[in-house]
Amino acid sequence: MYKVLIVEDDPMVALINEQYVGRHKAFTLAGTCGNGEEALAFLQRQAVDLVILDVFLPKLSGLDVLQKIREREIPTAVIMVTAANDPATLRTATSLGAVDYLVKPFAYERFREALDRFAARAKALEGDGLLNQASIDLILGRKDAPKEALPKGIQEQTRAIILERLKESGDWMTGEEIAEIAGISAVTVRRYMNHLVQTGQVESRINYETGGRPAQLYKIG
Repeated sequence: MYKVLIVEDDPMVALINEQYVGRHKAFTLAGTCGNGEEALAFLQRQAVDLVILDVFLPKLSGLDVLQKIREREIPTAVIMVTAANDPATLRTATSLGAVDYLVKPFAYERFREALDRFAARAKALEGDGLLNQASIDLILGRKDAPKEALPKGIQEQTRAIILERLKESGDWMTGEEIAEIAGISAVTVRRYMNHLVQTGQVESRINYETGGRPAQLYKIG
């Protein structure tokens, strides 16, 4: 699991961010800091994979924290979560390597998308094997990377979430189980599973040993 540090001086916002992180099965909370100096001290003591970082912080701003993370070569990714929506702050954050930038207030879906993107990039960078162009485009976040044409009613983001959850499980799952861990309705999951089975990305079989109605099971192909 990916370890996350939340740096936020507003206790209510920090709690919401903690709850959002806790809803994603690939991430775990490593700690919460209320100011920039505390965050840097934490990062010197403990390694984390991702920092959720506010801009407006006591003692040391989020941009200063991000700059010091880079100067000290602390190996962590940073997602900015802030009310700052001016171009100068965004330019500075991205130039210092922030992998995403969320403007408050935001919905859980946007927060989850940021985590999903981070996890996909991190997974693509695992190992020592050579990268193909599709993997490089994913890591660099290219918006114009070529995408396959999808049937009406099938969205790439939702499909990616379902596939990621199936990969994390690695076992046979019912549509209801997939819906629960992916945070998607069972009706939506059934539509996507039909598409994924037809395209050969997912295997399907029927379990007759349920003691009642047979259950359709799915597993990553």
